[in-house]
Amino acid sequence: MDFSNAIVAGIPLVLVVIGLVEWIKRFGVQGAALNVASLLIGLIAGIAYQISFAMPGDFSGWFGAAIYGLALGLVASGLYDAGKSIASGGGVG
Repeated sequence: MDFSNAIVAGIPLVLVVIGLVEWIKRFGVQGAALNVASLLIGLIAGIAYQISFAMPGDFSGWFGAAIYGLALGLVASGLYDAGKSIASGGGVG
C-alpha cells in the first residue's frame, strides 16, 4: 500500500496518526496500549479517508477501507517505534 498519497489538507495522514498517539501518551497511556491506540486511530482515519472519495457500496469496498486503515495504523506504529529507537540511540532493527 502506498501512503504517500494519503494527504489531507496538505498533511500526510501517517503523521496525523503519529501525532494523535503522541497526544494520547500525555494522558499516561504507555506500552502496548499505545500500539493499540495507533492501530485504532489508523483504522478510523484510514476508513474516513477512503470514504472521503466514495462511500463503499459493498463488502469488498468496506473490507478494502478497513485493510487500508489497519495498514495505516501499523505503519504509523512502526514509524513511531523506529523513531523512538533512534532517539534513544538504539538504531533501527
